[in-house]
Amino acid sequence: MKNVTMHKHFILDGFSELGVLRPVLFIPFSIMYVVSLSANSLLLYVVVSQRSLHSPMCILIAGMACVDLSLPLFLVPHMLLSFLFDWRGISLIGCLVQMFFIHFVGTFQSTLLVWMALDRYFAICKPLTYHEQMALPKFLKFIIPLVVRNFIMVPLFVSLAGTLSFCASNVMNHCFCEHMALVQLACGSTAINNMVGLMTVFLNVFTDFIFITASYIVIFSSVLKSGKSCAKTLHTCVTHIVVITVSLTIALVAFLSYRIRNGLPAAVRVFFSTMYVLFPSCFNPIIYGIRTAEIRKHILKTLRR
Repeated sequence: MKNVTMHKHFILDGFSELGVLRPVLFIPFSIMYVVSLSANSLLLYVVVSQRSLHSPMCILIAGMACVDLSLPLFLVPHMLLSFLFDWRGISLIGCLVQMFFIHFVGTFQSTLLVWMALDRYFAICKPLTYHEQMALPKFLKFIIPLVVRNFIMVPLFVSLAGTLSFCASNVMNHCFCEHMALVQLACGSTAINNMVGLMTVFLNVFTDFIFITASYIVIFSSVLKSGKSCAKTLHTCVTHIVVITVSLTIALVAFLSYRIRNGLPAAVRVFFSTMYVLFPSCFNPIIYGIRTAEIRKHILKTLRR
């Protein structure tokens, strides 16, 4: 029988096309990392420390800040070391652990956007029962199914990726262990992995997007039928719509670039996949901090001290 080497160690070779210019990427990505950590930490501190901000919506925004604060921690430090010192290696176990935390924490971005859409629905369409509906005992029926879904789907596709044999190449054209980037290196059948990956996208991102879209359609229809002024409603909802649009657009481009044949250069695919994780972590706290009047007021007070 022919000897076959099974790889247990991988090379993260993202942006290798830049050659000697690759270390320059340390500068923009480190700036984004510092912005993400400082902006989300400030937003989280302000919401937690101010009792007047302990409303359901502000608590959900703080939850998003926790997710946006945690997500870069699992990939950016290793990526920056790779740019600066050319440390590109990662073990299979380390790769799977990184993949699990990136995807698991990342799923809660769309989950939190669903909960925010529900908050706006109850606040605008059912204002008399808003506090009753958003009380934790009642809101648990919206929390538990989505959390259980995330706990089932992410470990499932990560564990399936761990059962594959990697005997062709151990060079991953990526800056972190993205699911499809690892699966593409397998030398056996990956049909189940592809199916479970697509199912995860459908049950998580796509389902959340449909639910969020339907919620805002109902909200705007309700406002138009009631004849109320739309200005306050638009201001309340537009922040979430902007965040949803930016996050899902980057996620969709990153997803399609790996699953549909296209002429995109490898560096462009790597860029969009990296931005899918890192950009919302910088963008979300700035948008929520600027557009949410109550939070903006306390942030300015904190910065003036």
